[in-house]
Amino acid sequence: MAILSERIVVRLLLALLIAGCGVSPVDRLAKPPNLYSTGRNYQAERVPEAQRTVVPRLLYVTNRSQRLNGDGSVTYLAERSDSMAFGTAEVQFTRVDDWPELVALTHANTSGRLPRLKVAGFRDGIRFSKTPLPAERRGGRVVTETQAERDYAAYAAEFRKAVAAEVRRAGSGRILLFVHGFNNDFDEALTTLANIWHYSGRRSVPMAFSWPAGSSGLFKYFRDREAGDFSVFHLKETLDLLASVPEVEDIDIVAHSRGSDVAATALRELVIRERGRGVRPKITLKTGTLVLAAPDLDVGIVRQRLMSERVFAAFEQVNVYINPDDQALAIASILTREARFGRLDASDFAPGELAALKKVGLVHFIRVEGAGGSGHSYFRDNPGAMSDIALALRTRAFPGGTLRPLELDHDNIWTLHPDYPLERLPDLDLDFVQDRR
Repeated sequence: MAILSERIVVRLLLALLIAGCGVSPVDRLAKPPNLYSTGRNYQAERVPEAQRTVVPRLLYVTNRSQRLNGDGSVTYLAERSDSMAFGTAEVQFTRVDDWPELVALTHANTSGRLPRLKVAGFRDGIRFSKTPLPAERRGGRVVTETQAERDYAAYAAEFRKAVAAEVRRAGSGRILLFVHGFNNDFDEALTTLANIWHYSGRRSVPMAFSWPAGSSGLFKYFRDREAGDFSVFHLKETLDLLASVPEVEDIDIVAHSRGSDVAATALRELVIRERGRGVRPKITLKTGTLVLAAPDLDVGIVRQRLMSERVFAAFEQVNVYINPDDQALAIASILTREARFGRLDASDFAPGELAALKKVGLVHFIRVEGAGGSGHSYFRDNPGAMSDIALALRTRAFPGGTLRPLELDHDNIWTLHPDYPLERLPDLDLDFVQDRR
């Protein structure tokens, strides 16, 4: 009877988690950020000409398996692939006729009509070799077989050429890489990225890393977690390849929910490798701003494997958006029996820990007020939170200054009010001002 009751509880918790972890609704543009409510600051005239469109081009890398449909089209599944695919996609902002109308809606108040989003099409450009590559033992060392190494290098060269061409077309050397969370499918990754990229000003090249989340069945949360672990190597390869493109200047990363674990693990391994080589990870990996939105990360693991090893020091800054009332993460805590990073409160930190982090000045904990108990996708749905993410990506400014007027509480946690930052910003050029105060 006890086992049966536990199974019932698990079923209920998983049902609630599944309902709460998706980014919903994903088929519409989110409400305009407060940042643009006064009819200024978006600065559409500064958007590169190639990006002024209602059907923008996005890049993607995915290690999902695919199904070939009868009409010749491809559907990406929630199953794993041992090889990465790199391609381009078009996301259409529907119910708008042209770019000027979309700009007008970007400045509209929250009662205005919002466009819908749909993936209008996508095409793989490169299908990498399956990994691990075949190897053999030579002279006491294990090395990759020569032909396999040459084939993979050829695909890497094609990738660099394609990304460099897109950088030139888009007029920006900055990459905005989005890593989605649990229970998101391929299309949802692209439409969510389109939301973030559009509201952050379209001053970058948008790319999604879509890992095989969205498994079916009772224990889909745990299957997705394992799929995330499986995907760490492919994300490392993606980041390495991007950094090796001479035209790429900086790589900003936005990771949501369980995608934060995929991103943080990959970044940790890369940072440790670069330090072992005696080089500065910030320079060689070209890491810019890291955004962890409602991160589904084990608090103890973050302390021991990220903070203790000072992984975050490899970035310009790290913004961690938290909501202590996040019910999706509360359920994840029950299922994993460990506290989750995205719903921390001051009482969850050791005495003096937040003050010590403030001295370092790179990791910023931002409590989003008004996100609500069911709010797990507030990073794009909450107009205040989306405003701060846009400001962080566009200006590179730290919290608390003129450009990001967040308020620091007595516990050294930044507070983001629901109306942030209404009527508080000067009418400034917000493009990469780099206000470090």
